[in-house]
Amino acid sequence: MFRRMMAVFLCAVLTVLLFAGCGQPNDISSGAGAQDYPVTIGTVRLNSEPKGVAVLSVNLADVVLALDYEIVLKAKSAECTQSDLSVLPNVTADDAAKIKSLGVDLVLTDKDLSEAQKTALNQKGITVLKIQQATEREDLDRLYSQVGAALKGAKTGYEHGIKISQSIFLTIDDVTRVIPDSNTPITAVYLYDLDGGAATGDMLQGKLLEAAGLVNAADDGTKGKFGIEELLRANPQYIFCPTGLKAKMALSAEYAKLTAVKEKRVFEMDPAGMRWQGREMIDAVTFMAGTVYPDLTKDTQSSASSASGSSQSAASGSGAYTTLKKGDKGDEVLKLQNRLKELGYMFVKPSGEYAEGTEQSVKDFQYLNNLVVTGVADAKTQTLLYSDSAKKRTD
Repeated sequence: MFRRMMAVFLCAVLTVLLFAGCGQPNDISSGAGAQDYPVTIGTVRLNSEPKGVAVLSVNLADVVLALDYEIVLKAKSAECTQSDLSVLPNVTADDAAKIKSLGVDLVLTDKDLSEAQKTALNQKGITVLKIQQATEREDLDRLYSQVGAALKGAKTGYEHGIKISQSIFLTIDDVTRVIPDSNTPITAVYLYDLDGGAATGDMLQGKLLEAAGLVNAADDGTKGKFGIEELLRANPQYIFCPTGLKAKMALSAEYAKLTAVKEKRVFEMDPAGMRWQGREMIDAVTFMAGTVYPDLTKDTQSSASSASGSSQSAASGSGAYTTLKKGDKGDEVLKLQNRLKELGYMFVKPSGEYAEGTEQSVKDFQYLNNLVVTGVADAKTQTLLYSDSAKKRTD
């Protein structure tokens, strides 16, 4: 009897272990996997690296670009307006046959698809993976690791995603560190529209205001909503908004009551950094910090002029460097990337191709070395980059 009970018990244990081992292989919820595939992301299992991907989310498209994984993309939704993706055909979740014909076997989205859409895609052998936006700084690691793991596996893609995510905030921290200390808090808000849309405290974008050394006036708002009554009570000193909204604000009787509108402290900016969660977030923080703390920009421009004069002399004495920019390829680009990596700025593998990752690394170098931030490796930038005076990046 005892032996029979033990046999049943051991059988049950083995069954549990068997299903535990086979049910969720390489589940990245607790970290990188031991191998790339199969990988489990949430409830979705991918058995192999996707042959082609359709991205139906502008935010996820931006993450793919930041990871330098855009080569795997075969299609996109119309909302993905990034210039690097302009050659891709537009599709919707209703285009299962078209998506399949483009060589796609994985669809990335951040929205819920209908059951009919998911069924049609699944019947074509296309896996649907929903990955939500990050809601806070720590959650950005989750977003990037999930996208990375889906495209390049539980180990390679996951680890690369974490690396890129942390590099973004490493640069943002570099901006935050140079903001002058003040005993007087400065309040600001980012408005998406005049219908109550704002970067609230429960959004990662709301945290970008704090990274720029500001107190988010919409911190108490939720889900991107902060009405005009709440805004009038908070009465922020600065308002940031997308291009075109400033004029509408001035014509609104309610918004005209705000101190920032009266005193002309409303500033338009590229909306990408406050909507998408790619490297544009760095530009958003830099713009807001530079606007509110203009001395930062003055110091940078002054130092840049000084560096410009010395670098021009150096270039004329040793032979001018060829300007390198996004889209360029070749040995000179590879040399540039290796030097950036040596100094701690390069977070993607040197490839000889000047893509978005290299452009951002050059921007980071320019910012921390008091050069005008353009992302273009001109003669001035390269002269300083290859000199002993180049400032290394430290964590």
